Amino acid sequence: MSTMSAMNFLRRSDLEKDQFDNLEKHTQWGIEVLEKYIKFVKERAEIESNYAKQLRNLSKKYQTKKNSKEEEESKYTSCKAFQTTLNEMNDYAGQHEVISENMASLITVELTRFVQELKQERKQHFHEGRKAQQHIETCWKQLEASKRRFERDCKEGERAQQYFEKMDADINVTKADVEKARQQAQIRHQMSDDSKGDYSSVLQKFNHEQHEHYFTHIPSIFQKLQDMEEKRIGRMGESLKTYADIDRQVVPIIGKCLDGITKSAESISEKHDSQMVVESFKSGFEPPGDIDFEDFTQSMKRTVSDTSLTKTDSKSDPKVSSKSRNKLWPFIKKNKLSLKLCFGSRQGSTPEDFSNLPPEQRRKKLQQKVDELNKDIQKEIDQRDALTKMRDVYTKNPQMGDAASVGQKLVEIGNNIEKLRVEVHKFEGWLAEVEGRLPARNDSSRRQSGLYDTQNIQTVNNCAQDRESSPDGSYTEDHSQEPEVKVTPTEFDDDFDDEESLPTIGTCKAIYPFDGENEGTISVAEGEILNVIEEDKGDGWTRIRRNEEEEGYVPTSYIEVYLDKNAKGAMTYI
Repeated sequence: MSTMSAMNFLRRSDLEKDQFDNLEKHTQWGIEVLEKYIKFVKERAEIESNYAKQLRNLSKKYQTKKNSKEEEESKYTSCKAFQTTLNEMNDYAGQHEVISENMASLITVELTRFVQELKQERKQHFHEGRKAQQHIETCWKQLEASKRRFERDCKEGERAQQYFEKMDADINVTKADVEKARQQAQIRHQMSDDSKGDYSSVLQKFNHEQHEHYFTHIPSIFQKLQDMEEKRIGRMGESLKTYADIDRQVVPIIGKCLDGITKSAESISEKHDSQMVVESFKSGFEPPGDIDFEDFTQSMKRTVSDTSLTKTDSKSDPKVSSKSRNKLWPFIKKNKLSLKLCFGSRQGSTPEDFSNLPPEQRRKKLQQKVDELNKDIQKEIDQRDALTKMRDVYTKNPQMGDAASVGQKLVEIGNNIEKLRVEVHKFEGWLAEVEGRLPARNDSSRRQSGLYDTQNIQTVNNCAQDRESSPDGSYTEDHSQEPEVKVTPTEFDDDFDDEESLPTIGTCKAIYPFDGENEGTISVAEGEILNVIEEDKGDGWTRIRRNEEEEGYVPTSYIEVYLDKNAKGAMTYI
């Protein structure tokens, strides 16, 4: 091999090393880009998770709290729409959690595993490249050694031949010396021939290895590195597409959340909310009658008119009925003595019987209290039934527990039930009083309890009479001038005997049959058309009339009501 060939090989070898170094740097850069992208996605997932957490906390912060004033206010459509918005925002936050979870599982975890595999593959390819380089360099060194040995043997054989020829031409040299020089020359020639054959064999092997190296091994390694790099680039492209698809998948659900918010906003009814305010705060008082003219010119002595708010003699004008007096009594000072006799003195700003409220508001509060007490009674009854079953089990199987301990608990529950029933008695009595008659409305809670007896009803009547006797116009601002007014039971009963039948304010159609077995209700058949004489006031019952003598309450959910806006004679509340 010539010196030029050796230089070309060395130059190609250095160039090959440079190419491997460049590829090594480039592939390392590609892996670092992929790792940077993984870090970006991981931080994006954390942002989405934190954002979802903050949205959930925000939604929870403004949710209506139970047993608070906000829960009562949530009946308005605007408040319901706001609560719907908070619920939709909670679902909205859930979609951002889905984004975070999908990015972590579909991108971060998968790409991290792919990068580890990529590093192992890259390491293996460059190891094969360095191994191929070392092998060709080893073959080159063997070729160089064989060439130098062949060159050295040729030179020594040439010197031995020259020495033999010199000895053979010298006449002074013995024949033995000449023979010895000839044999040495032959040995050197044989060695040079052997070196030549070895060099030729090594050269052929090197040329083969060199051809395999540059045309098979190195191109294969470069191709593997190229495939690896293309796989990395393609995987990153797929990951970017997945990144977009993760967001795109939740867009319809987020759109539904936003549609829900829009729908809740459209469901807000200004008229409905304002009407609920009217129903919530109306007093139930009828407007007062006209005040008569007082003539002071007839006498120097001051005479108070029959309808004066300061003092009235009910016997002076027989035309003034008990109903007329009842229209004015809400605006007159209450008879403190009568209240004290009926309910006793109370401490605090809110009396137990809610007597500080207008009639309609008081009725709603008392009805609400009765419902709460009935629920508490039902809970105690359920607990009693469960303990009774447990006691029976313990009695049959003493090893499972002590039946006596359960019996003591049953006694306590029985006492609690009795106390609650007494409370129901009391509040139902007040409820009957504020409705102006004994229970005819037949509310669901009153039908469930069934706790009225003759003694309690009589007590309620006495208290009601005392209350009705107070506002008859006999009180003035001066407490010393408050005479005791006695109203006979006959006078009290006349107020209800003279009550006129309620006018028809619309019609209704029964969509379900109703038996009407309880007192105060009326049975209806499916499809029957009846007259409506009193609307549902929030208790779930509507008062209807079939004819002049047959009327009662039916569940509002069992009928379709068609109110006549122009109906006359409907009850008016302030």
